[in-house]
Amino acid sequence: MTGAVLPLVVRMRPRSVDEQHRAASPLELLVDLTFVVAIAQIVQQLAHAVEEGHAAETLLPFGMVFFAIWWAWMNFTWFASGYDTDDVPYRLLTLAQMAGVLVLAAGVPSAFEAGDFTAITVGYAVMRLALVAQWVRVAMSSPADRRSALRSAVGFTLVQAGWLLRLLLPEQTGVASFVLLAALELCVPLYAARAGEPSWHPHHIAERYGLFTIILLGEGVLAAVTGMQRSLAERGVSSPLVLVSLAALVLVFALWWLSYLHPSGELLEARRSLSYRWGYAHFLVFAALAALGSGLEASVAATAGHLEVSEVVLGAAVAVPVAAYLLLMWLVHAPLGSRQPLHAGVVLPAAAAVLAAPALAPSIGPGGAVAVIAVVCAGLVAVVIGRERARRRRSAEERSGAAVDVPADERLGAAADVSTDGTGRTSG
Repeated sequence: MTGAVLPLVVRMRPRSVDEQHRAASPLELLVDLTFVVAIAQIVQQLAHAVEEGHAAETLLPFGMVFFAIWWAWMNFTWFASGYDTDDVPYRLLTLAQMAGVLVLAAGVPSAFEAGDFTAITVGYAVMRLALVAQWVRVAMSSPADRRSALRSAVGFTLVQAGWLLRLLLPEQTGVASFVLLAALELCVPLYAARAGEPSWHPHHIAERYGLFTIILLGEGVLAAVTGMQRSLAERGVSSPLVLVSLAALVLVFALWWLSYLHPSGELLEARRSLSYRWGYAHFLVFAALAALGSGLEASVAATAGHLEVSEVVLGAAVAVPVAAYLLLMWLVHAPLGSRQPLHAGVVLPAAAAVLAAPALAPSIGPGGAVAVIAVVCAGLVAVVIGRERARRRRSAEERSGAAVDVPADERLGAAADVSTDGTGRTSG
């Protein structure tokens, strides 16, 4: 923390895309806490649905609400990466976005239980319109970004009007109208970029996505603890509870390890044109991690012995999100080529093994299935690390071999060039 005086108003111009030591700001981390609350709400709702046997019906509202959370977070993050001035108006508009997130979070139970998206829509509109005000500031402050900023401001405003009008539509049009408006949301940044690519810092973006990954994995830990508390209250300590709790922790740790093996910042820096595909694809990556938290809570709570669904379903509630996460991380980072730590030869067998684990649940229990999945993911970490070490060793040997292959007279000549100044005198 610093004692610097906060500037009252600063012209909102783009920050340098190669700014040194760019990192997430304390304000960004504070904003993330409000998203933690919203994500916890949907994870809990899906967990209850898994336990009660109607997870399939709950996946649709889960996806819809998670889209609102993810899209609001993503737009805040990318805007902050390029235009965070940290002046008073910026902070106050960020506060408004935080308020919108909390309103959205408060409306999650109504959306899942009664299909009432009013509070979620209002909270979402508050977040989005506060961001529109930020884009208006950019248009007023940066002539170079004016056209693209105005396109963002106008586009997002029109889409928010659509979301509010959607509340007046018949219930049977809910899904179709959501898909249409969500597609329009995704198109606005693409449309704005045609008038000028907005500023953003590749390593800052990579860090922010890594932090959001940690948030989602943390929700998995919280969900597992919630399930543990429920099981302890009903049955006390038991060997199945200990097994599934340890397995859940190992699984989360392994997925965290895998997520940080990818040099995302270097990928975005080298190929900025991939930013939209990379950023948008993470909706599915993050949704898989959020769903994993629900599966872990249900599996841990099941150790109390009151099952309304089969062991296979509980195992699948963990296996499907994990397999999806592995496959999606492999696909999203495919442009890394030979530097991609997750190769098809290791990811596909691991995903297949994970998906097969629920079939063992009737004989080894849901906790046993989670343990198998955790072992597979931990093994995947070990294999990937081993392959990376071997790759680096081969690269070092190739460089060493290349040096040995240089003829002795050339090496001596090179040494002479370095050690003399061209007149025969030793330099330095």
